[in-house]
Amino acid sequence: MKLYINPAPSEWAQITRRPSFEVQSLDQVVGTVLQAIRERGDAALREYTERFDQVKIDQIEVSPEELAEAAASLSEELKAAIQTAKANIEKFHQPQLHKIEAAVETMPGVRCWRKSVGIEKVGLYIPGGTAPLFSTVLMLGVPAKIAGCREIVLCSPPNREGKIHPAILFAAQSVGVTRIFKAGGVQAVGAMAYGTETIPAVFKIFGPGNQYVTAAKQAVNRQGTAIDMPAGPSEVLVVADDTATPSFVAADLLAQAEHGADSQVVLVATSENLAQQVLAEVEKQTTLLPRAALTRAALNNSAALVLPNLTDVLDLVNAYAPEHLILCMETPEQFAEGVINAGSVFLGHYTPESVGDYASGTNHTLPTNGHARAYSGVSVDTFVKKITFQQLSKEGLANIGPTVEIMATAEELAAHANAVTVRLNTFNQSAQ
Repeated sequence: MKLYINPAPSEWAQITRRPSFEVQSLDQVVGTVLQAIRERGDAALREYTERFDQVKIDQIEVSPEELAEAAASLSEELKAAIQTAKANIEKFHQPQLHKIEAAVETMPGVRCWRKSVGIEKVGLYIPGGTAPLFSTVLMLGVPAKIAGCREIVLCSPPNREGKIHPAILFAAQSVGVTRIFKAGGVQAVGAMAYGTETIPAVFKIFGPGNQYVTAAKQAVNRQGTAIDMPAGPSEVLVVADDTATPSFVAADLLAQAEHGADSQVVLVATSENLAQQVLAEVEKQTTLLPRAALTRAALNNSAALVLPNLTDVLDLVNAYAPEHLILCMETPEQFAEGVINAGSVFLGHYTPESVGDYASGTNHTLPTNGHARAYSGVSVDTFVKKITFQQLSKEGLANIGPTVEIMATAEELAAHANAVTVRLNTFNQSAQ
């Protein structure tokens, strides 16, 4: 991680620039795979699984026997941990569901209200490449179930033995996923978007992934399949003042860096002395990590900045719009009041980002690459659609009708005006 001492605001964007692929070549690769899935279904899915995952798949859907085998293979300790995390995620997400909102009378006799309806068919993408993210199953499956989604499809890449990690399968069973398929990457996104002989098409696709998966989600979104958000490689920004413990800060940075070579971590320290201590800890702790090579690649995409002025720090945070924001500060609550662009915020010295990744209850599927400026993380709301209703009495139509007639006439939409006028005329005729 290169260290920058009090850089000017004009330099911040370049210093914290996210790693990226060349967009044109990325779109070409993704487009080729998606077209093949759309045209040849399961056959293309098997071909790309063999090419990218180095395994031949005969049975694409996970069988009941495989689910039972997966549950039996896990330790009771891990299964209990998954259930604890699931319970916390349910506690946080359950209050988010408001099926029917109170009706509002906008004028006498004019009632309007809104109802939340779970999206019928949703697809969950669970990365499984360098790490089997069974925690993401909980983060997506729990709110999907709470929202009332009827069909919850899950795709995850198989390993070299043609199996999905048992913890992913156990978590999927726990949250009520209806069907599970051995498919990963762009081909999985295409299968859920278009449908194949085996995998059903869904109405909305959820889940994080690498830049290829993100590009595939955006491509099918342009073709009519909804997606949760542009969620790509993971990232974190840590703000640390002189009350921070360097080993804590370093551990938080490395927790995100180990996700993959295209991840990014940013340290913003209020003093050079603290920054140097943290960087020394980063080097020390990296040597002990089993994923040290991947971690070092991510650190090459990363940066440490020293900004003594907290106003500047806040400006940088909001400009960068991090997926994860950790505030290792004496007064994190006060600083957090000014945060307007972030996916999820972790306050204080004893709130590592890892708790949000697994078990605190908040969702870890979050906007990356600056999209936190406009997107929220996944919630129950992400799995529902809102339908509005209105009902007018005779009095209501009499009250609002002239307004509508005037506006429709001004827009030269005579039929719109007439839909009101014919009704009002019947009122007048019956009153005579």
